[in-house]
This record gives sequence, structure tokens and C-alpha cells, in this order.
Amino acid sequence: MNYIWNPWHGCHKYSEGCANCYVYRRDEAIGKDASVITKNATFDLPLRRTRNGEYKIPSGSTVYLCMTSDFFIEEADQWRPEIWQIVKIRRDLKFSIITKRIIRFYDCIPEDWGAGYPNVSLCCTIENQQQCDIRFPLFNEIPATKKFIISEPLLSDIDMSAYLNKSISQVLVGGESGANARICDFNWVLHIREQCLDIGVPFYFKQTGARLLKNGHLYHIPRRLQHIQAQKAKLNTSK
Repeated sequence: MNYIWNPWHGCHKYSEGCANCYVYRRDEAIGKDASVITKNATFDLPLRRTRNGEYKIPSGSTVYLCMTSDFFIEEADQWRPEIWQIVKIRRDLKFSIITKRIIRFYDCIPEDWGAGYPNVSLCCTIENQQQCDIRFPLFNEIPATKKFIISEPLLSDIDMSAYLNKSISQVLVGGESGANARICDFNWVLHIREQCLDIGVPFYFKQTGARLLKNGHLYHIPRRLQHIQAQKAKLNTSK
């Protein structure tokens, strides 16, 4: 089972990939300011139990952490230590942290992090060549038991061959969704896949985005079909 845990909400646009952020789109639709970071009522969600005393999030589940914010955002520094304690208590869960702010990693980890918590996967987002050159070298130096690269939304061709190595558990790629989605070129997807195949890193094409350029034709793909069309391409690999 997969769950989303948002202990806080809100974020600041940080780099090119944030321009059409879905959190901002959703908040604007209800008159909310997505740039205001607030603590959520679900702050202690993994510790909550049912009436019979069992955890509401069952053992063995995967929990995606801070999907409407960034786990390493500065405004959450006061709350993050308590979250790390919950992660330690729920060693039976697999937590996945996705961040653009990998530069803040050492300012945000607990003292006993060591080589990484066994139940935590760290995912670094890289949307274009510029951010690849900035973030990937930093990410390679960071200790974690499982490390993933997420190129979503993919905004340019990316040559990550100088940085990609077998410490990366998977590279995930996807286009951008929404009315103002920027184009994702299918050749960019294939290029990243080739780099993964060259060194044996698993590749996953998650979704096409709303505007996919393929063989010189621009396809406008409805949201409900973006994952399906990506799967039909049959590009995904595994170890």
C-alpha cells in the first residue's frame, strides 16, 4: 500500500521545474496562498491508530513524505526533528523523500543518520541540464541507503552520464501536466533511458505530460491518459 503524508503544506518556487507547480494551481483554485508554509493537522499521521489499536498506516506500506511542500524547506526546520523521530518509530514503513533542495541535506538530517536510515529513500529532482550539473554531484556525495533521480517535469535534454552511477536505484522521467504545461520531447526521454541502460540503472517512464513532442508531431494528451501512454511506450527497465 502507498500513502501520502504531508506534515506541512506550502512551498516557495525554487527552480525552473516549479514554474507550473500543481500545489500552486490547486491552492489558487480555492483562494489559498501556496507560498505560506503551515503545519498540518496530519502532522503525526503514521502514529495514529484505529479503534482496535492498530496503526492506520499498516506495516510494510510506502509513505511519500511532503508531497505538497519540500521536506528540506527552511520554514520547517523547527518541525523536522519530530518527523525524524516518527520515521524512527515506524521502522516498519518505507519512507520516500523527494526534494529539489538537496543542498540543504546536511543541515536537515538527524545526528544518527550515519549512512542513512534503512527505511528512507532519498529522491533528488533534476528537471534540466543546469540543475543536473548543480544537484547531481551533491547528491552523489550524500549518504543514503536508497537514492533515486526524478526528472519530472523533464524540461530539456539531459546528459547525466558524468554523474550517473550504480548507487542510483532508479531514474524516473515524466512530462509536465496542466493547462500551461511545457513540451516534453520524447527524444529527451530516450536519451536518459540510453544512459541508464549503458550502466545498468533501472529506468521508469512515469507519464508523458500534457504536451509530448514525438517524431516531429506535438501530441496534446489528456491527464487521464498520460500514465497509460507512457506505459504503452514499453521503455521501463529493471535490474
